[in-house]
Amino acid sequence: MTEHHTDEGRAQVADDPSGGVLVRIRTAHGELTGALRKVAEQVLADPAGAARSTIVELAERSGTSPATITRFCRALGFDGYAGLRVAIATASGRAAASVGWSVDIGRDIDPGDSLDLVLGNVLSAAVASIQDTAALLDVAAVARAAEAIAGASRVDVYGIGGSALVGAEFQSGLHRIGIPVWTWREVHDGLTSAALLSEGDVAVAVSHSGATVETIEMLAEASSHGALTVAVTSFPAAPITDVADIVLTTCTQTRSFRADVLAARHSQMLVLDLLYVAVAQLNFPCTNTFFASTSRAVAAHRTDRGATDTGERLITRGPATAGA
Repeated sequence: MTEHHTDEGRAQVADDPSGGVLVRIRTAHGELTGALRKVAEQVLADPAGAARSTIVELAERSGTSPATITRFCRALGFDGYAGLRVAIATASGRAAASVGWSVDIGRDIDPGDSLDLVLGNVLSAAVASIQDTAALLDVAAVARAAEAIAGASRVDVYGIGGSALVGAEFQSGLHRIGIPVWTWREVHDGLTSAALLSEGDVAVAVSHSGATVETIEMLAEASSHGALTVAVTSFPAAPITDVADIVLTTCTQTRSFRADVLAARHSQMLVLDLLYVAVAQLNFPCTNTFFASTSRAVAAHRTDRGATDTGERLITRGPATAGA
């Protein structure tokens, strides 16, 4: 049984003091159907009103029944409506205290909007996605994944399309600190690599939807050979979680003109950056050594800020940051 499916995990979510229930409802919204989705939409549309409502009042406002509200509570991990109501009140109160600096993140982008307005909207959505992800992220799961990666003989990273770009960034970071890591974005090559993994190796799959067949196949192949499998996805109940030992959940704020996978990039990078840093901490002496070596290797290809247009180069004599 994978760690994210346990009853203990659900109980911890329900008891979460961070006030992240609205985040959880937004995350679960796409997976809810029928009457349960109506309840979610009503709560998200007016959290403060939901917090003030009795179970009968919320049922009337959402066009459902008290029995549906009770099922909705249990779907979120609460024993009853009282616990959900308190959590919504806590979350909506915190949200109200922080909206002064941002535009309405519930407002979509229209074709005639000014770029100033679009900038504020995109910024608010990105920040909200990152904050939501941080509120729900299982840090203990990140630590377990980091420990496995730090001691792995080999690490594979799988992703298709936009998720492949995020996976490549993660691979680049791990490679620089001496982790034997490869990234695969084509299913035949990915399956071939996954078939060579074994116990002690790690496979990380990045998939916003968690339903991309090729990514699931690669992670499943890695799992069948004994590798520890990690899935980074926005949907905790997605098919990819069935073949993952550890699931790291991201959150998104979608907008028009942007595919969901593009909206997911910021939260995916937050999770993978944290995982990368955790690995670097575990290998701290080696990390410092590799950073120094890679910095020296590329130092001659960094232009001095005071150089003229002749293309004069500067060989850095002290520590420097490698890369562009």
